[in-house]
Amino acid sequence: MIIPKEINAYCPKCNAHTLHSVKLSVKGSAGGLKIGNRRHNRKLLGYHGKIKGQATVKKLGKKQKVILTCKDCHYAIERVIGGRTRKKLELKSA
Repeated sequence: MIIPKEINAYCPKCNAHTLHSVKLSVKGSAGGLKIGNRRHNRKLLGYHGKIKGQATVKKLGKKQKVILTCKDCHYAIERVIGGRTRKKLELKSA
């Protein structure tokens, strides 16, 4: 799915439709030493049955998110484009 680099969208801080710059939202890496990861790794040790956290359902598509930043006040909002979709988002090249 190709989206433009700039979108005219509503800014709740300006209370008006202004020009917004578009940036693709990228998921950060999970922290290795967080308590959830440590607990999960402990469950993986030794002989065991079904492991907690195994995927049972494979999702058909991901939620494609973009971050819209207002050009006037620099307020950033996150927007989901197209719900769950298999198509990857890419910015329109000039």
